[in-house]
Amino acid sequence: MQLLAKRHLAAELAPRGASPSAKLLFRKVGMTSPKHAYSFRAGVLSYLVPGLGQIYEGRVAKGVLFMVCLYGLFFYGMYLGDWKNVHLPNTATDNPPPVNMPNLLANLYNRPQFIGQFWIGIAAWPAIWQYNDGPVPSIETQPFLHDFERKPPEAVLNQLQADGDKTWDLAWVYTVIAGALNVLVIYDAVAGPALGLEMTPRRSLKEAA
Repeated sequence: MQLLAKRHLAAELAPRGASPSAKLLFRKVGMTSPKHAYSFRAGVLSYLVPGLGQIYEGRVAKGVLFMVCLYGLFFYGMYLGDWKNVHLPNTATDNPPPVNMPNLLANLYNRPQFIGQFWIGIAAWPAIWQYNDGPVPSIETQPFLHDFERKPPEAVLNQLQADGDKTWDLAWVYTVIAGALNVLVIYDAVAGPALGLEMTPRRSLKEAA
């Protein structure tokens, strides 16, 4: 009778799918695995601004660290590229892909770097705004904002690559890496903090029976 009560207690404490050794551990020390729900809202926030989802969940230090590191990497890459390496050009007509595809996919095919840069969130949205010819400040009043994340003329791009060294290529790699790393940050925000095992009071064999 006591053996059956012990087995019942171990099955109740151990999580579903636990290995026999894990069940033995749960039976000995009386631990349970706390339930945890995914937070898709936090994931969206961390997409918009890296680390914002972690801050929303109360993990402020971790969120600020992600924000500083990823934004630092992204904007440093833009700085090295003379602020002209994050853009989505409309080149589907002039440079069609080898297979027929929608205009947007064709442009992404011609500029695959932007697929990675997109995941940095709001910081890459000006390129989408420029791609759709959204209103921007005039070049006379705000030349930097007028051309921010707009595709530079081909002559300017050729000049930048001719006058520079490998810095131009390294610059856009930094921006792509920042976007790719933010995918992991988004996952961390959705999954939430890593929760360990929590102790629960041992139930007596009489209560279990």
